[in-house]
Amino acid sequence: MRFFSDNAAPVCPPVLAALGEVNVLDTAYDGDRWSQRLDGRFSELFGTEVRALWVATGTAANSLALAALCPPHGGVVCHSEAHINVDECGAPEFYTHGAKLLAGNGAGAKLTPDAIRAVIDPIRRDVHQVQPHAISITQATEYGLVYSPAEVAAIGALAKERGLGLHMDGARFANAVAHLGCAPADMTWKAGVDALSFGFVKNGGMNAEALIFFKPELADATLYRRKRAGLLSSKGRYSAAQLLAMLEGDLWLANARAANAGAKLLAEAAGERLVHPVEANEVFLRVTAEEAAGLRALGFDFYDWGVGEARLVVSWNQAEEAIRPLVDAIRAL
Repeated sequence: MRFFSDNAAPVCPPVLAALGEVNVLDTAYDGDRWSQRLDGRFSELFGTEVRALWVATGTAANSLALAALCPPHGGVVCHSEAHINVDECGAPEFYTHGAKLLAGNGAGAKLTPDAIRAVIDPIRRDVHQVQPHAISITQATEYGLVYSPAEVAAIGALAKERGLGLHMDGARFANAVAHLGCAPADMTWKAGVDALSFGFVKNGGMNAEALIFFKPELADATLYRRKRAGLLSSKGRYSAAQLLAMLEGDLWLANARAANAGAKLLAEAAGERLVHPVEANEVFLRVTAEEAAGLRALGFDFYDWGVGEARLVVSWNQAEEAIRPLVDAIRAL
């Protein structure tokens, strides 16, 4: 009955089992044999050489990635409603030691090359103004919309043309891949992405996310930044084990497909109430205050999203029988 956030979902059993398997004496920090497997395993997934670091939160992954791409005096172009701009309490600015977020706009919280140019073209190329050094896009966006590989590639081409780094906040990266049915490589490094925050916690993980660098040299300084920020866990094997368990048998993708399928059931029930197309596991629908109160009176939990809208999020473990009561309730509005 709870559809307010996939952050609150339980940990999937293979992840819990993996924690038991690594509960043995081993090398500390990231020198253990599980952490040492991450580069190779993620390189296999993406079909190219990558450096993969575990971190505890998506905020940390985003902020460390941006610190690798942008100096303290620079700027990062992002959507005005991006998570890094609205919901991370200044963490990107903190970890970059002062870099400025340069906000653009676009429908469904998606950036386009034209929207990015509208931000960076008016900036004078002199010492008095913050110069752009990176672009950050969210996959899927804060409204559950997915960038196609072609859309990412268009932004990647602009980034290359202007000498900018490209970061992807992939808190729901798995849901985007599940929706598109493409290879992870197609919408990351092949499209010009330099760094990816690969989210696992929303998708069945416990407390480990992956920071992926498609330019391996970017990881060198990040190792020091991670330590300096107090983010180098002394028992990193527990974080690495979670990531490896999610990759085993493409569990990360199966979980995302299940969540997306549940969201589609809600979307079909919502019909013309939908505010945005449903392309991942989030559903935004128009409801009056009275209707929202009625749904809550039936036991359903969700976020109000502005005035007259609600956000429903389906988690990896919510099977059709768990979703069906809300489907029926929405249809009965």
